[in-house]
Amino acid sequence: MITHEDTVRAQFQPQAQAYLDSPVHAQGPDLERACALVGRFVPAAGQALDVGCGAGHLSFALAPLVARVVALDPIPAMLEAVRSGAAARGLAGIETWEGGCVALPFEPGSFDLVATRYSAHHWSRLEKALREMKRVLRPGGHLLVIDVEGDGNALVDTHLQALELLRDRSHVRDRSAREWRALLAGARFELVQEDRWPLRLELASWTARMATPPARVAMIRELQAEAPEEVRQDLAIEADGSFSVWTALYWARGL
Repeated sequence: MITHEDTVRAQFQPQAQAYLDSPVHAQGPDLERACALVGRFVPAAGQALDVGCGAGHLSFALAPLVARVVALDPIPAMLEAVRSGAAARGLAGIETWEGGCVALPFEPGSFDLVATRYSAHHWSRLEKALREMKRVLRPGGHLLVIDVEGDGNALVDTHLQALELLRDRSHVRDRSAREWRALLAGARFELVQEDRWPLRLELASWTARMATPPARVAMIRELQAEAPEEVRQDLAIEADGSFSVWTALYWARGL
């Protein structure tokens, strides 16, 4: 029996270098805003946890701002990419831990900041993961979530989730702003600030980064071609299949 965790490992273990090299992940206004918030609210002597760190771009951004960053991911190749990326950037203070998001291997109150970027849409037990993130956060500590946001229009959202799943079979769901607000409140976080920015996904590099099979790419193009006009407009679908989504940032405080 193949589990979701098996699918995640199969998808990402071979793609660590692609994610380390990805411009989409290496930069963006969300990283700039995250650094501004961390610099303002998290002490320089603080401890940070990056859950589902992938190739480590959020950890790289946080490392100069705090005393210690723990980069956690279930994929060994991703953790190796973090170590090599940190060494290439001359960054100290980043530790790598292998593990998942629903059973964090840390004591309660271990961190001043718990963060995740472009990872939560792969989590099948998001409510449990948020409770775990709250558990390891010190009282009054902060949570940072950055992810692709689902669309509030159900028709558009159905097409977006389908495109995501065709490209990457480990995809679970891009949550909408309404869903995120409810999830954070349910995990006893106070939402302090939220922001969002458009993110253009160039089809060729987006599918190559996940090694999407050609037959699946053809299905993506067919779905786009047959999409209703309101979907094509909202996702800004281009002639070559490139399209645009929204990156959302949620900054919250533990209650």
